[in-house]
Amino acid sequence: MTTNTPKAKVLTDTTIKNAKPTEKEYKLSDGGGLYLLIKPNGGKYWRLKYRYLGKEKLLALGVYPEVSLKEARLKRDEAKKRLEDGTDPSEAKKEEKRLSILQSENTFKAIAQEWLNKRANITAATIKSYERYLSYAFEAIGHKPITSITPPDVLALCRKIEAKGTIETAHRVKTTCGLVFKYAVGTGRLESDPTRDLKGVLQAVVVKHQASMVSPPEVARLMQDIQGYEGHYTTVYALKLAPLVFVRPSELRGALWADIDLEAKEWSYKVSKTKTDHIVPLSSQAVKLLTELKAISSYSPYVFPSIRSNQRTMSENTINAALRRLGYTSEQMCGHGFRAMARTILDEVLGYPIEVIEMQRLKMPTDAPTIALSTVNNAIR
Repeated sequence: MTTNTPKAKVLTDTTIKNAKPTEKEYKLSDGGGLYLLIKPNGGKYWRLKYRYLGKEKLLALGVYPEVSLKEARLKRDEAKKRLEDGTDPSEAKKEEKRLSILQSENTFKAIAQEWLNKRANITAATIKSYERYLSYAFEAIGHKPITSITPPDVLALCRKIEAKGTIETAHRVKTTCGLVFKYAVGTGRLESDPTRDLKGVLQAVVVKHQASMVSPPEVARLMQDIQGYEGHYTTVYALKLAPLVFVRPSELRGALWADIDLEAKEWSYKVSKTKTDHIVPLSSQAVKLLTELKAISSYSPYVFPSIRSNQRTMSENTINAALRRLGYTSEQMCGHGFRAMARTILDEVLGYPIEVIEMQRLKMPTDAPTIALSTVNNAIR
């Protein structure tokens, strides 16, 4: 005669849903150490009772219904497998949590923001540019641990930008991502920069040069037109001084009297783009213009103050607007074009060494000729 051993009762979804709270917490067992703890407040918590190295332990598996009965059983089976492999499930869970936190701190976005916060020696405008380019990356790979990002991930990001026709932006996004990856390498959180393997894979950027006049006859006419320009005095002097110093428009309009030594015939300042100290030699014509201008605008710290406030510089569009009034279109000449004009004339017409032109005399012999408007005018007449 055989006797049938009754099977242990297991939980069902219906049993769990119908379980009501009581004054004291109680358990509903599902077998294998898994049970559902019913709290007096109605909360239902999955727990797994197990033994490890002879000691009874308890593992939290989640809250019902966020963790279903099926999911709770899968978690129980996974914990049992770890026990068979000699691993304590509770310690494994702590390690997973630690790694999860570590990964969240080491995502591309987290490290990029850390890198940005350490850019103390760059302008607000540059920071804004970095943030703009990184915003593309954050959308695609920002959530990923930086160690899991591959060259194809970055390439896919850049290809998406390329597809919109913004080729230069794609290159700048790749370059900015590269700076973040290099920072991660330097701080010991990444083995190598994924963008290192992406050289030459993006479409080439078509360089559009700043509008400039570089032929001697055109330059001669421009110089004559500038001499006859009538407008606000700051604009007049800025136009006349631009071809004598050929600095960036932002550096010209942001010039400070404190940086100009008329006796030494030098203008010293920090280059906005490279953050390096720079010395601009002042020709006799430049010194004459600045001496006249100082008598008018010395009340302002700026050489070229705004019409509305002496505590601000002239508008960035002032010189371009003046050139338009003189009849030059945006395709013919712009404020930045004086740099290209000077470089071409000094190299191709006057024969100055390229390194001297590029440095614009950081240190030249005292008997070296000073680059001046009269020199250019004499060469092109």
